Amino acid sequence: MILERSVRGAGAAWAIAMACLVGACGGGRSDTETDGTGQAANNPSVPEARQTLTDISIQNTAGVEQANAPFSFGQPFAAGELKAGDGLVGVRSDGTRLPLQLDVKATHADGSVRHAVVSGVLPRLASGESQTLALAVAAAPAASALPTPADLLAAGFSANVRVAIGGLPYTASADALLGSGGATAWLQGPVANEWLVSAPLKDAQGNAHPHLTARFAVRWYAGQQRAKVDVIVENDWAYEPAPQNFTYDLQVQVGGSTVFTAEALTHYHHARWRKSFWWGGEPQLHLKHNIGYLVGTRAVPSYDTALVPSEAGLSALAQRWAAAKTGPMAPGLVLPYMPTTGGRPDIGPLPQWAALYLLSMDARAKAVTLGIGDLAGSWPIHYRDKPTGLPVSLDDHAYMTLLGRPGDTVNPKTHLSEAFPACGGVCTTAPYNYSPDSSHQPSLAYLPYLLTGDHFYLEELQFWANFNLLQHNPAYRGFEKGLVRPDQVRGQAWSLRTLGQAAYITPDAHPMKAYFVQRVANNLDWYTATYVTNPPNALGVLDGSGQYAFNAMAYATPAGAQTGVGPWQDDFFTWSVGHLAELGFEAAKPLLAWKAKFPVGRMTAAGYCWVDAPVYALAVRPAVGAARYTSLTEAYQATMRDTDASGAAIPMANSTGARYLDQPCGSQAQADWRTQRDKDTHSPRGPWLAGDMTGYASSASGFPSNMQPALAVAATFGLPDAQTAWDRFIARSVKPDYAAEPQWAVVPRAR
Repeated sequence: MILERSVRGAGAAWAIAMACLVGACGGGRSDTETDGTGQAANNPSVPEARQTLTDISIQNTAGVEQANAPFSFGQPFAAGELKAGDGLVGVRSDGTRLPLQLDVKATHADGSVRHAVVSGVLPRLASGESQTLALAVAAAPAASALPTPADLLAAGFSANVRVAIGGLPYTASADALLGSGGATAWLQGPVANEWLVSAPLKDAQGNAHPHLTARFAVRWYAGQQRAKVDVIVENDWAYEPAPQNFTYDLQVQVGGSTVFTAEALTHYHHARWRKSFWWGGEPQLHLKHNIGYLVGTRAVPSYDTALVPSEAGLSALAQRWAAAKTGPMAPGLVLPYMPTTGGRPDIGPLPQWAALYLLSMDARAKAVTLGIGDLAGSWPIHYRDKPTGLPVSLDDHAYMTLLGRPGDTVNPKTHLSEAFPACGGVCTTAPYNYSPDSSHQPSLAYLPYLLTGDHFYLEELQFWANFNLLQHNPAYRGFEKGLVRPDQVRGQAWSLRTLGQAAYITPDAHPMKAYFVQRVANNLDWYTATYVTNPPNALGVLDGSGQYAFNAMAYATPAGAQTGVGPWQDDFFTWSVGHLAELGFEAAKPLLAWKAKFPVGRMTAAGYCWVDAPVYALAVRPAVGAARYTSLTEAYQATMRDTDASGAAIPMANSTGARYLDQPCGSQAQADWRTQRDKDTHSPRGPWLAGDMTGYASSASGFPSNMQPALAVAATFGLPDAQTAWDRFIARSVKPDYAAEPQWAVVPRAR
C-alpha cells in the first residue's frame, strides 16, 4: 500500500446520523450547541473530555455568518501525551464539546501520537467571530460505516483538468478516477474523507502523454455538498526518455464551472504545480495554532515565543508577496539562483516568512508560507519513479546522480547505467532560470505539511530531501547510503535538516518512512565514526576529516594559505545536528556533544575573546597539510593577525601602534581600538561599543545571529559550558531586532 489504506468500490452508504453527529443535518442543532437556556446540551455520543493538550483558534474571515464550517489542520503532539488508541474532542469556551476526527500519521518511539490531521465542523460562526477549541484527550469514537468515493460522486462532484499542447487536448478527470475503484485514502472517518487519485493526461483516443500526469486530492466533509480538491499536474518521471519542458494552454473545471485558466504555460521538466479549489463553496476560516505548544513538541525550532513579530514586518512581507510572481512554475519569494550569497530572508532554520507565521499565526504570513510551499513544486528537482509512484530511491538505483557523468552511474551488478535520461527537447527554466542547490536551500515544505497535513507538502518535503542526495557523485555519497558529506559544510547542514524532517514527519505507514530514517542513520553513523569515536581535532570543527568529507569553502589566513574555515557554516551544522537530536534521533546526541565544543568554546575558551566568536574565517592549521591547532586559543591567535608587504603574519595594530590582542576582551578599550581601526581603513562603520560582537551584530542575519541557534541547542542539552556561553552571548551589548526577521531567533528550550 502506498499510503494508508486503499478504498476500492462504492461500499456501504454511511448513515444519515453520522452527518448529524457533526452538525451537518441541514438546519438541525449540533449535538454540542447550548439548549437555549445557556446550559450545555452535549449528546452522550460525543466522548467526554479528559486531559487538555493544546488549543486551536478558528476565525470567521467572511463578512457573514457561516454555518457548518468544515476545517482540517495538521497537529504535532509531544511524546507520551496522546496515546495510541486515544481520540480527541474539541471543548468550546462554554464547555460544549465538538466531535473531532483524528487521522494519526506518525508516532513517537513510545507509540504515542507524533503527528495527526484533525478535522471537524463548526455548527455556527458569526461574522468576524473567533472560537477557541481546547483539544482534549477523549475515548476514540466507535467504528462506523464510512463514506466512499461513490457516495461523493452520487452527490454530484466533478473536477477535471485539460491541457492543449500544439492544439492537441489532453485531459484527466477526478470523478472518473474516483469511480474507477483505485483511490487511496489519506483521511478516513465520520467527519472528513480524502482520496488520492492519479493518471496520465490522455488525448481523445485514450493515449497517455508520456510525461504529464494529473493528480487529485479530494477532501469531502460528511453530509455536505462541498469538497476541497487539489489539482496537481506533474512533469517529473525519473526514467522516462526525452524529458523536456512542455508549453500548453490550461483549463481546470470543478462542478462543471471553469475555475482556472492559463495560456502558454511552460511546464518545466521535473517540476509540478498545485492549485486548490472548492466544490460547493469554500469556508472562510483562519486557524491559529498554539505557538507555545508547537514549540514545546520539539517538532519546530525553539523560536523565542516571547518575540512579537512587528506589524511593519508582516505588512512588508504581504507587500512583497503581492508583488511577486506566484502563478504555476513561478518562484514566489525564493531566489531563482539559489546559490546567491549573503544574508537572505529565506536562509535559516526556517525562512523568515515561516518563522513570522509560526510566531504570529498571522493570516498574511500563513498565505506566504503555504504559497511558497505550493511553489516549491516549480523547481526542477522532482524525480518520481514510475514503477513505484514514489520519489526515486537510492535503494533501487544506488548509482543514479544528477551530475550527468555516465561513467559514474554504471551499476556493476547489472552493468547498466542508472543515469537519468538526457533532455530530449527544451530543458531550460527561463524566465526564472532556476538553479537549486543545498548550500543555500530554504526549508520550503516542512512547516506547511506539519500545520496543514496536506499530502502535497509531504511529497514536496520528500522530493527536496531526496534531491540533496541525488546531486552528489555516487561514490562520494556512499552509493545507496545517501551521505551528504561531499557538500560544503553549510550544504551538509541544510541537507541534514531537511533529511531529518522528512524522516521525522513522514507517516509511519508510508513506504518511504524507513528509507529516510535509514539515510539519517547512515549519516549520523558516518559523522560519529569520523569525528566522535576518534576525534580528529580538539576544536569540534568540521575540518575535512574522512574521505570525500570536505568540499566546503576554505578561507585564507593572514599568510594567505587556505587553512581556515567559516565558523558560521559550522554553526549551521551544529544547529542541524541539535535539531535532529530534538526530533528524537538519539544517535545525534554524541555528535552534538563533540560538535558543540566549537561554538561554545569560541564564547568561553581562555585566550579566545568571545567578541570575535562570529568571525568570518578562523585559522585551524598553520599551513596546508600541517597539523591542526590543538586549542581555540592557538586558532584565535593565528587568526587575529595582519600581514606585512611580504605576506608574513604580524600582530594586528591600528595607527596608534596599539595591538589588538593587548586590549581586554569586551572592554571599551577594545571597542575604541576598533573604532580607530575603522578610521584607519576608511570604514563607514560608526563607533564600536564595549562587548559589540564582530560580524554585523545589529543585523538579524549577521554572523552573531547565525551563531545563535548553535549556542541555543548546546544549552538545551546541557552540554559543558554551554549555559555560560549562552548567558554571555545573550548579554552582549549590540543585538538585532528580530521583530521583522525572526528566522535566527532560536533560544534554549526549558529543561
